[in-house]
This record gives sequence, C-alpha cells and structure tokens, in this order.
Amino acid sequence: MPRMIRTLKKVRMSYSWNNSTCGLFGNGGFRDLTRPAFAAIRYFVSCTSKEDSYELNRMLTQCEGSIRSIKNMHAKIIIGGYEQNVFVGSKLIAIYSGLGQSYIEDARKLFDNLSERDVFLWNMMIQTYANSDLCPKALDMYNKMREQDLHLDKYTFTFVLKASGIKKDEKAGRIIHGHVMKCGFYLDLFVGNALIAFYAKCQMIEPCMKVFDEMPKRDLVSWNTAISSCATNDRITKALDLFRTLLHEQSLITPDHATLVSVLPACAQAADIRLGFWIHCYAIKTGLQYDAMVGSGLISMYANSGHLDYARQVFDEMPKRNIMVWTTMIKGYGMHGNANESLNLFSSFLKDGFNPDGVVFLCLLSTCSHAGLVPKGRELFKQMDDYNVEKGQEHYSCMVDLFGRAGLVMEAVKLIKSMPMVPGKSVYGALLGACKMHNHIELGEDVAEKLFLLDPMSGGRYVTLANIYGGVGRLKEAAAVRKMMVKNNIKKPFGFSSVKVDSVVHTFGAEDETHVKRIEIFDTLAVLDKIMAEEI
Repeated sequence: MPRMIRTLKKVRMSYSWNNSTCGLFGNGGFRDLTRPAFAAIRYFVSCTSKEDSYELNRMLTQCEGSIRSIKNMHAKIIIGGYEQNVFVGSKLIAIYSGLGQSYIEDARKLFDNLSERDVFLWNMMIQTYANSDLCPKALDMYNKMREQDLHLDKYTFTFVLKASGIKKDEKAGRIIHGHVMKCGFYLDLFVGNALIAFYAKCQMIEPCMKVFDEMPKRDLVSWNTAISSCATNDRITKALDLFRTLLHEQSLITPDHATLVSVLPACAQAADIRLGFWIHCYAIKTGLQYDAMVGSGLISMYANSGHLDYARQVFDEMPKRNIMVWTTMIKGYGMHGNANESLNLFSSFLKDGFNPDGVVFLCLLSTCSHAGLVPKGRELFKQMDDYNVEKGQEHYSCMVDLFGRAGLVMEAVKLIKSMPMVPGKSVYGALLGACKMHNHIELGEDVAEKLFLLDPMSGGRYVTLANIYGGVGRLKEAAAVRKMMVKNNIKKPFGFSSVKVDSVVHTFGAEDETHVKRIEIFDTLAVLDKIMAEEI
C-alpha cells in the first residue's frame, strides 16, 4: 500500500488530477481516468503481493453499511485485478447478499464471473436465496451443483432443505432426503435437524418423527424442533410427551427459551395445568418469566385452563409488555365472556401509547360477537380505519357473525356486498350459521351453494344445510344433502372432548362407544338421567 501511494504521488506531480474523477474513492468514479493514472494503478498491482487480498478484505469490512463505499471498493478491486480472487470475491458476495433482495443480483454476477468457485461459495448463494425467500433459485443452484458433480457438504443440504421447507416443496425435499442418504449425511446432526424442520413446515409429521427417532444423536435444537413441529400441527399429546421425555431422560440437555415457547402452546391447548405450573416455576427459576414470548405463552395457558386470575397475575408482573402480551390477555378475557374486562384492558392498552393491529381488533370483534355487543362491535370496526388497520376476511367474518347472532341477518348481507375483496369461505360460513340460527331457508340455500364451490370437501357446510332443512320439517331435502355427502365421500370431522383422570387423558367423541369403560360410563349416565328426571 505505501508503494502505491508513492507511485500515485509521482503521477500526480506529472499530470493534472481531478479529485472528483480520478480519486479511487471519489464521487465521480473512473470515467475520466487518464492513461498514466491507469498505468500507475496497474504498476501497483504488479508490484504487490498476495497479502493485499487480506488488506482489501479488511477495507471491505470497514465499508459495510455504506453502499457508496462498497461500490467504490468494488471498483478498486476490479481496477486492481482482484476480481478473480476467491478470497476477495467471497467477501464481496457476502456483503452484497447481506444488503437485501435489491443487491442479490450483484452477488450473483460476482459469483458467475468467478472462474474458480468452491463449495463454500455455492453454499453461500444457496443460503442467500433461501434467506431472501427466493427458494426456487436456491433449488436451481443446488441442482447445478449436482449437474457439475461438485462435492456437497452438510451445509449444502442444510441450506437447500431450508429453501424446500419455506417453499413447502414436498417433492423436492423428499428427493434431497434421498441425496442425503446416498451421500452418507443421514447421521449428521445438522442435516437431521434440517430434515425435521423441512417435514414440519410441510406438515408431514410422520416422516418428521421418523427422522427424529432415527437420529443417533440429538441436541436441544432437535428436541425443540420436534416439539414445535407437533405443537403447530395439532399433535398436542405427542408434543407434551416429547417434552416430558426431554425432562426425564435427557439429563445433559436443559430446556431453554425456545423449548418453553414451543411447548407452551401445546400446554395451553391441552389445558394441562399441572405441567403449566411446572413450566411457570422453571421460567421463574431461570429468569425467563419476564420474556414477552414466554409470558404470553403462560397467560394463554392459564386462560385456556380457566385460571384467569393466574393469567392476570403473570400479565401484571411483567415489567415490559409488548403488543403480543396485551393481545393474549385481551383474548383470554374475551374467550371467557368477560367482555367488560377485555374492553377495559384495550382502553389501558391505548393509554399506554400502543397502536392496535389487526390481531388486537380481531380479538375484540370476536369478544363483541360472543357477548352480543353490536354497537361496540360497529364502533371497533370503524375504529380500524382511524388506526389505518387493514380489514381482512377474518374481521368481516366476525362482523357477519356479530350481526347474525343478533338477528341482523340482512345487515350482515349488506356488509358482505360492501366488501372491497371477494368474500371467502369464512365470511359465507358465518352467514350460513346465521341462516341456520334464524331459519332463513332461501338465503341459506344460496350461501350453501357458494360454499360448496369454495370449500367442496368441508362436511360441516353440508351438515349445516341439512340441519336448516330439518329445522323446518323439510326432511326430504335434508336426506338429499346427506346422500350427496355419502356419494362424494365427504365427511364431517367429529368433535371431541377430553378429561384428565389420574394423569391419564381420556378422549370422547359424539356417540363414541370405543372407550374401554363405556359400559360403566353409560350406566352412570343412565343413573344421572333418572336422578335429574326425578328432580324435575
């Protein structure tokens, strides 16, 4: 570097330089560089050693965050003849990749212009595309690697599986899983974790659990991913079983923040208060009870279990509350019919300087719907415009449900006609429920026809229409709807309830006769019916 400076000083003494056009870091770039100046830079290149690439990397690091400085340094690298240096090229690609989607093409051009590209560079490009939600390009890069018979390492599979998971490309992910087996990486911990995450994002729980069970070694990431996968895909019992196994059998692995955030939704959905108490105690012991995500999970768990007092205590003890914590508490009150508490909490939320989002309004509108607060619901729906919150299908569904429950069916129809987007199945589903509630036969038929097109395999829509016919004595039409379901192999998912007795969860469905103690259960129900009849 000193030699270059001396050389350029000599050139400057012999020629008139313009700082705006000839300076290496000038605003004007290299448009008017004179031939002697260019020769001086070339002289610098010919007289320097390979160690200059490390100096350039250091200078590039200092330029990070300034697009202008990065571009100037890039120009210097090209002038200096370092554009084919893998070390410098990797640094430039990494910098452009970190600047967002607008500069990914710059990174790709650098990559394509390099004559020598090792697996590290290929992996960097795959990772860049995956992180930028350009998953098809990430998969394309992976396929080109295989076409060129390049060496693949564990990071290649980790990044490309992430891209497949984001895209939810089941076919591509399964093919890559086959490549993993063929290349001998199926025993690698990082690749195994990537496979679990891929199958979870594609909602393929069986292969996800198969990969997990076959892993010879698991770390905390493996357990957290498996627990979260089950919890987010309605495998609640499995998620809780995995968590208990982690506690009892994996003494060297300690649950962390991610573990609690993963298991608390399952705990809330199962209303497992005993396990919830343990998690709360563990959070206090590890200092995680004040974390917003853990706190929200605890509030939701207590609210779902019916312990609103405990949920409010967690809420009140949190020193810093974000919008997620407020929303969870508002929702907790709403789901238990405490509309006044929910609305009062919303007022406090506004006084604390928070701006509500779509989720907050959705919780409030749902609360008003179940409490029959039509004027307040209208007020909140209008208030969304005041806060520039976009109204989605869910918000319109809540309003249709609110009007429907209150018997204002035609007002619900008027609202649907005013929607700025095409009404979806949730909106029409709420209207169909209102038609059933208030015996609007003709309107119910029209709505049902729309739903059969929008949601043809949902058995609940057919059953609702059949019940509408049955409610007014039109049994022939009701039977025809049910025959249509049988003909098209459409089934309505059965609802179920569960109760925990002596640490064992017992699940019951409608008209369920599968329980091992069904005789004792039915005998007890008969006795209770007899006692109730005598009391009446």
